Amino acid sequence: MASYLDFEKSIEELQSALEAAKVRGDEAAVEILQKDLEKEVNKVFKNLDDYQKLQLARHPNRPYALDYIRLILKDKEEIHGDRCFRDDPAIICYFGWIGNQKTLVVGEQKGRGTKHKLRRNFGMPHPEGYRKALRAIKLAEKFDIPVLMLIDTPGAYPGIGAEERGQSEAIARNLFELSAIKVPLISIVIGEGGSGGALAIGVADKLAMMRYSVFSVISPEGCSAILWNDSSKVEQATKALKITPDELKKHNLIDDIIDEPLIGAHRDKEAAAKAIKDYFLKNVKELLALSKDELVQRRYEKLISIGSFDE
Repeated sequence: MASYLDFEKSIEELQSALEAAKVRGDEAAVEILQKDLEKEVNKVFKNLDDYQKLQLARHPNRPYALDYIRLILKDKEEIHGDRCFRDDPAIICYFGWIGNQKTLVVGEQKGRGTKHKLRRNFGMPHPEGYRKALRAIKLAEKFDIPVLMLIDTPGAYPGIGAEERGQSEAIARNLFELSAIKVPLISIVIGEGGSGGALAIGVADKLAMMRYSVFSVISPEGCSAILWNDSSKVEQATKALKITPDELKKHNLIDDIIDEPLIGAHRDKEAAAKAIKDYFLKNVKELLALSKDELVQRRYEKLISIGSFDE
């Protein structure tokens, strides 16, 4: 069933009226309501504030990494385990084909429904998840296979076990190793990009964000609790953090914004998947034209330019 957010109530009412008109067979009403619905969608979604975009990034029906993998990756085979401790279901790694391009897809998977959310740890990876991702990426490098990384996590898991097994070292290791991988790396924030949990698979030649995704150093809830000790200031924190694609692009922290369907990826998963596929194929073609040394050098220059400024 469709799930509507608070600011989508007017759309929900028109959608319900439209469905009722279709059931009645009232073609005149269907035509009028369809036009009204399109106008309302444009009105609502072209005037979203930062907090509303955050809500869309966390929408319960929003496509997760596995949804996109099923839609765009053919002849896929999954890689399990880090060969050190265990397999972490919060990180998924699949080899397969996107179009005619052999590809490794690494994604953070939140899980849908209580059973799967618990299994996937709500998309919060343990250190073995990041080590599995690095193992798979090094395997891709060995066979000269480009990598697509799909970021969608509230953050790395902060539990005692994760800390005991070296959570911070695993994230730091990925940042270090990915900077020198000699195959094209393309990373896309598909929902929520939270702190080091997102950065661990965010070092790439191209870092893009979906239109209704967010990327932040801390969750707005965490920021609100630390700065104001007041959970009612979440909207204020969201605006202050500047976590939306437009803000991050303005500061050259991301390369591109992927234009998902206006009404949200959760309302048209196929179109959103096509947008990701097209973006990946276009950019991987350009990156494959570079020599390995050029690829790594360009990535290095991009990374050291982050945060630069002129006085």
